[in-house]
Amino acid sequence: MADIIAKLPVVALRNIVAFPGMVFNLDVGRPKSMCAVKAAMSGYGQRVLLVAQRNNSEEDPDFKDVYDVGTIGIVKQVVRLPRGNMRLLVEVQGRVHLDALGVATDAEHNLYWVAHYSLLASFVPDDKSPAELEAARDLLLESFTRWADASHRVEQEVISSLKQNHDPGQVSDVLAGLVDFTSVEKQELLETLNISERLRVLYSKLSQKLEIAALQQHIKEEVQAAIDKNQREYYLREQLKAIGKELGENGENQAELHEIRERMKQVELSQEATDALNKELERLAMTPRTSPEAAVIRNYVDAVLELPWGKVEPDNFEIQEAERVLNEDHYGLEKVKERILEFLAVRKLTNHSNKGPILCLVGPPGVGKTSLATSIARAMGRKFTRFSLGGISDESEIRGHRRTYIGAMPGRIIRGMQLAGCMNPVFLLDEVDKMHVSGFHGDPAAALMEVLDPEQNNTFSDTFVEIPFDLSKVFWIVTANTMETLPIPLQDRMEIINLSSYTEEEKLQIAQLHLLPRELKENGLTNKLLKLDEAAMRSIIRGYTREAGVRNLERELARLCRRVAYKIVTEERQTGIRVTQKNLETHMGPVKFLEEDLRAECAVGVVTGLAWTAVGGVPLRVEVVASPGHGHLTLTGRLGDVIKESAQVGYGYVRSRAAELGLKAEDFDKLDLNLHYPEGATPKDGPSAGITMATAMVSALTGRRVKADLAMTGELTLTGRVLAVGGIKEKMLAAYRCGVKTVLMPESDIRYLEEVPPEIRKQMKFVAVRTMDEVLTLALEEKPVGEKPKRAPRKRTSTQGAQAKGTKA
Repeated sequence: MADIIAKLPVVALRNIVAFPGMVFNLDVGRPKSMCAVKAAMSGYGQRVLLVAQRNNSEEDPDFKDVYDVGTIGIVKQVVRLPRGNMRLLVEVQGRVHLDALGVATDAEHNLYWVAHYSLLASFVPDDKSPAELEAARDLLLESFTRWADASHRVEQEVISSLKQNHDPGQVSDVLAGLVDFTSVEKQELLETLNISERLRVLYSKLSQKLEIAALQQHIKEEVQAAIDKNQREYYLREQLKAIGKELGENGENQAELHEIRERMKQVELSQEATDALNKELERLAMTPRTSPEAAVIRNYVDAVLELPWGKVEPDNFEIQEAERVLNEDHYGLEKVKERILEFLAVRKLTNHSNKGPILCLVGPPGVGKTSLATSIARAMGRKFTRFSLGGISDESEIRGHRRTYIGAMPGRIIRGMQLAGCMNPVFLLDEVDKMHVSGFHGDPAAALMEVLDPEQNNTFSDTFVEIPFDLSKVFWIVTANTMETLPIPLQDRMEIINLSSYTEEEKLQIAQLHLLPRELKENGLTNKLLKLDEAAMRSIIRGYTREAGVRNLERELARLCRRVAYKIVTEERQTGIRVTQKNLETHMGPVKFLEEDLRAECAVGVVTGLAWTAVGGVPLRVEVVASPGHGHLTLTGRLGDVIKESAQVGYGYVRSRAAELGLKAEDFDKLDLNLHYPEGATPKDGPSAGITMATAMVSALTGRRVKADLAMTGELTLTGRVLAVGGIKEKMLAAYRCGVKTVLMPESDIRYLEEVPPEIRKQMKFVAVRTMDEVLTLALEEKPVGEKPKRAPRKRTSTQGAQAKGTKA
């Protein structure tokens, strides 16, 4: 049937140029291309225009990105792939020229390309005879056959069918599609309508392919000859070794092997380690010294012999001396100190029979977790080694690398034991919460579970060493700022001890006993050259630092010492400098943190909550504004999913209690509530702000302010129950710093108040609540703002009247 369609859908091809006569599979995944195929199947007689892209990396080409010459393809079959793509079986017909490209839409308003085209016919020049074309065809087929034999890419059946085809144009098109030319070269052949010229260009390009194939074969033969030479040399070396063994001469490795065996006698190796080393030494004896495998074997043997097999350092069982060392290095931290002394007492009674503990010190930065580990080692008289897990994403950092390549080495655990030189060091795994729990190179947390499991670590197997090594005598100390990022199975293997934030009194004692003396010594000062009274020290703690630990406090004291040293040197002072609360800003500059007084802000819809973060407790003020609207609740302030759910729970509770609160149900459909947490750049999440947000909503809707000097914390349920929350000590310290006098808290959390210092408990009032109704009764004022309380009239004196008139004026 004659082709009467002047317009067809267009499919742009990448890395493919379709030649007439080809039948091939085509995967289609771009939306425009799939729409074009659907249109061709429904309204264009299953025909599409196949055109190649100029730039194959272009994902969404434009009209200018495709060539003007293409082919017509008949879609014989369409198969739907699992991901929504299509696989087409296409039969390619003649060449066409794209006269005009445009865009069309299908019934679902999806875009695809269509083009008006004109057919292009191949032709033979008048000066070429059929005999000349036949000769050119035969010459081309000869070159193609040699290329196919060299590349092994074409089946013999295809070559036989080509030899039986006497049409030079068809043969040239088939060959152009079979040979691995570039897309540009194939497009050039497609656009060559002169059959004689096409045969000439194709023969020239195929000749270049043959030269490249011959060169590759030559290189392959040279490489194979070199391999054969190496194998021959290896065979001759083995013969020399056998001859030397018969003559009693064991070769060049004997001195090294003798030295290694002497080292083995000096180490208390296990039977498994002895057998493994003997096996490796036999391999080393048969391996040339210059071989890379010999270097791997020597590294392995050295790694095994450097382990402290059977070396146990004696513990210091003097409980009083250990307690003195701990108190000398750290102020406070009573729970950790008690745990260390308990361990020493048990070790003394059981005569070294119990396993080493696995302590996990969790607390904000700067509270002394890492330095506490060094003090524990000093108090126990043990050696100390440390490994930071921060940023670790490769399991082999812990388990070691497999001995399959040069440069393989044991993991950090084995290397730490090599450095310690004994079986029972204090081993610190620092910043465990900052490792990548799972990644492309395995799961470091899963590898760490074997290390920290008391039931498994007595036979810990490093991937490099591949010999069980006993880690049960190690005193493991793990530090973290938070446990939220660690898997529950890993947490279950450790004894977690929380180090809470320091109080102001504890910071004062730490600064006077430890920080200031150290900074005076490091900056060349003495107590006579710098005199810092207690009031000035408290001002530094309050006004220049705001942290859970003492790291920034140490920096500020170092800065003060440098300033004083500079003045003493430049002014050539013979006397020291006394720093007091009055002249503190002269030496340290303006105060960085003004004391936050939450009592100063007492407005409708504003409530003070308490939050527990990785750096300690902080006050968290929430603001709610009611405005005319359509009953929507808007949450702002960079809130997480959990705190958003708590806000929704609070809103649901308030709506359910509308009648008791003096509100009408229809009022909620006319008002929008905007709940906002200031400091919007700081992420906020957690359930403990539930009662805080609900109280702020009630305050905004009823116009009743929250009482002054009051803060609260607690999780809220839809039924109005107040559930327990964490971080009680940190939250109470934050409330105390901000001048809060009364704290509403869950009844089940009252038992944790014993962790709060007694001097703070005496100055604050803690109220236990069980329901949200109790919270609203205790937190909100009785009268809305603007409503004056009714008073009995009383007679004013003339003096009072005059004062009132004067005030009014």
